[in-house]
Amino acid sequence: MSTTVKTTDLAAILAPIAPDLKALDEVIKRRLTSEVALIDQISGYIIQSGGKRVRPALLILVAKALSSGREIPHVLDLAAVVEFIHTATLLHDDVVDESTLRRGRETANAAFGNAASVLVGDFLYSRAFQMMVAPNDIRIMQILSDATNTIAEGEVLQLLNMNDPEVDESSYLQVIRYKTAKLFEASSELGAILAGASNSERELAAAFGRHIGTAFQLMDDLLDYTASPEQMGKNAGDDLREGKPTLPLIYLLEKGNTEEQLLVRAAITQNTDLPEDVFEQILAAVQCSGALEYTQLAAKREADLALGNIKAFPKNAATDSLIALCEYSLARQM
Repeated sequence: MSTTVKTTDLAAILAPIAPDLKALDEVIKRRLTSEVALIDQISGYIIQSGGKRVRPALLILVAKALSSGREIPHVLDLAAVVEFIHTATLLHDDVVDESTLRRGRETANAAFGNAASVLVGDFLYSRAFQMMVAPNDIRIMQILSDATNTIAEGEVLQLLNMNDPEVDESSYLQVIRYKTAKLFEASSELGAILAGASNSERELAAAFGRHIGTAFQLMDDLLDYTASPEQMGKNAGDDLREGKPTLPLIYLLEKGNTEEQLLVRAAITQNTDLPEDVFEQILAAVQCSGALEYTQLAAKREADLALGNIKAFPKNAATDSLIALCEYSLARQM
């Protein structure tokens, strides 16, 4: 991977589509309006909380990389659809996980209550489905409807894995593919469709999204043990405290000593808040066991696979940004 752009500077990586992202924000604001005051209120809260907009950025970048400079109809509306689906999953996730902090501020469920968050998440899903029919392309509707169904399956799989120390690496990677990577995959594939790309380019774009989405999630697993709350925008160690067997813990369960394995098993199966001293012991074990290095290598394999799928893309600024995103997925600190 090589680029002149600093790989930790997302704004610089996305500079070629900065005007598109600014226009996307206006589309999002316009399409979130509702006559129901609470929906407007929570929607405004969500918009103000920001977010990296990586999924819609992927859609726009892939479309521009493959369009040969042609005008791309519907690109901003479908980028907004992707962001709405992603935001809906976050609203529902925070309720299920009982999270209180996201992107450095109170979660919507903490600020407005669980019921309001779930219902506004439903609103976002339904608004996304209203918008996705505008291009009148059955391929687009199929990709997005399949993606939302797969994401829901991933959510249920993750729920089944909660507090289960027997979850192995392959089972966990399946959850990532379903719950997180699927929307990255759909975003990239939609970009190729909007660009009028060939079937082979469409398949390469989908595979690119799938692998970079997996890399992003694996790095989230790692950052849960290394980043500060200010960097991550959420409480450090949340995954462990919620009983989620992520890859660093799965590694420690397989490679750690007997004491470490027993400690992690007890932590994952716990039904009450994890005592701080237990968390500190597990954190130290994760950091000393090679678990973080193993997770980093797994993420790098996925980023390299993503990069391989776009090596034949046309050489242009959008493709350069996609290459830089592969590096960013590994170098980011938040």
